[in-house]
This record gives sequence, structure tokens and C-alpha cells, in this order.
Amino acid sequence: MHAPTEGHWAAVKRILRYLKDTSSFGLHLTRDSSLSLHGFTNVDWADNIDDQKSTGEYIVFLGTTPISWKSNKQRTIARSSTEAEYKALADGTVEVL
Repeated sequence: MHAPTEGHWAAVKRILRYLKDTSSFGLHLTRDSSLSLHGFTNVDWADNIDDQKSTGEYIVFLGTTPISWKSNKQRTIARSSTEAEYKALADGTVEVL
């Protein structure tokens, strides 16, 4: 950045505060926990009444610990619930890989 502003400095301070306050967070794995990877996906087909786009969700577990999750509106309009489910499954698969 060649010309940082007060807004940039405020953003840096906010990030540093976040890192300081969350330094004790982490994944809690025990000796007997399984290291198997499981992923689950779900979709609400055409649930947005304004644009008819679906909302897809996924969650990925390492053993019993959730390690990644996301919920977002799909970029395109699905013509069927099967198509919407396929799109959510593709997003979840990419995250697992």
C-alpha cells in the first residue's frame, strides 16, 4: 500500500484485536477420536422469493469435530431440486478435496 489511510489503520487494528482474542481457539481432538472425514450437504430449493435462487449448505467433520462449513445462495437458478442438490454436493465435494 503506497498511501494507507486512517481506514486502513483501523482495519489492521481490528484484525489484530481479533487475532489476540481468538488465539486460544482451535480444534479439540482427543486421542480416541476418529480421523475419518465426513461431509454433509443440504439445499433449500428456490427458497428466495425475490430471485428464485436456492441456498446450499455443507459441513465437513474430522471425526466428530466440524472443521469447515458454509451456507450461501447459489449463483444460478436451478430448474429442479435435483439440480440444486447436485450444485450443493459439488461445492461440498470441492471443500472435502
